[in-house]
Amino acid sequence: MTTGVTIREAGADDAVDGVRPRWVALPETVEEIAAVLRDCAERDLAVVPVGGGTKLHWGTPPERCDVLLDMCCLNEILEHAAGDLVVRTQAGVTMDALAAALAEKGQELALDVPFTEGTTVGGTLATATAGPRAFRYGTARDLLIGITVVLPDGTIARSGGKVVKNVAGYDLGKLFTGSYGTLGVISEATFRLHPLPAARRWITAELDPAEVPSIAAALAASQAEPSAGEVDRPDPRGPVTLSVLVEGAAAEARAETLRALVGEGDVADAPPSWWGLISGDEVLVEVRFPATGTAAVLDAAAGTGLPLRGSVLSGRVLLESWGAIGERELAEAVSGLRAQVEAVGGRVSVLAAPYAGVDRWGQVSGLPLMRRVKERFDPGRRMSPGRFVGGI
Repeated sequence: MTTGVTIREAGADDAVDGVRPRWVALPETVEEIAAVLRDCAERDLAVVPVGGGTKLHWGTPPERCDVLLDMCCLNEILEHAAGDLVVRTQAGVTMDALAAALAEKGQELALDVPFTEGTTVGGTLATATAGPRAFRYGTARDLLIGITVVLPDGTIARSGGKVVKNVAGYDLGKLFTGSYGTLGVISEATFRLHPLPAARRWITAELDPAEVPSIAAALAASQAEPSAGEVDRPDPRGPVTLSVLVEGAAAEARAETLRALVGEGDVADAPPSWWGLISGDEVLVEVRFPATGTAAVLDAAAGTGLPLRGSVLSGRVLLESWGAIGERELAEAVSGLRAQVEAVGGRVSVLAAPYAGVDRWGQVSGLPLMRRVKERFDPGRRMSPGRFVGGI
């Protein structure tokens, strides 16, 4: 392997969804990432990048994994232009560390991650992780304004903010966000920031599931401008707890306006304990849907027997479990859920499951284009092969 880069033999704890690599590489610079990938290209070695490892079990297991590229040493915040509300950071910086540094200047990256420890910038982008406030601020793809990546042949490419080099007209930020490490390695990212809000209030109420669609529609249209609206239903057949966040000026008065829309509930300056978190992700099913499909999604999700949590305002909920469901039962539940959700214009993706017989992605209309992009960036199929849609 490449000289000058720390390399160690892989152990059992380095396995990627059950597939154990041969080596672990720990580069400390973008140039060292490039050197590792050039070496791997010459030897036809498959590479899987990893950040905090919190989502290594998402997606499908790689077809092969020779080298685990650990980004833990690329953990510096390179530039924080507070006056311009912009930050440039290496991919191995944890979201907690980034939040703490930005808060010192009264700013934040308005991405809410579902894990309290270890989640990195690179992993957040690679899996396109979205949180409650995506309704107001957008997702990682929307807040990303520049990116530096290393392509499978070792080429360093930059796109967007702080541009040095673009690649054949591709918007690298949008391509690499949500690509599960199948196109190359995210090494640096530049984000648009927001000031920390002066105040926050959460309105929380217990509702009958039948009430949720109309209340969600009213909240989304309200001039009180909620930042997020999350639901939690630990009992698939039970009531739904709705919690709505309002931020900024006149938060107390706006919270009372939203409380009237909910019809009841308590107002607090702290979120409920479950807010924005994933409690059990051995089985994790993501459902995305238009606002018109809220009622159908809640009804279909109840039929799976899995707890539900997520945003009814931005149309994304998660069904989760600690594996208390068998392979056949889960496959049938996902198939039935997918049919009902797709009928109202939504999509179902199985982010995590311990079973090979569960269809993770379903039918993806853009798959032929995605395959062409994969061929363009990684013709040797060395980057996380098989981890993404259609075995990409």
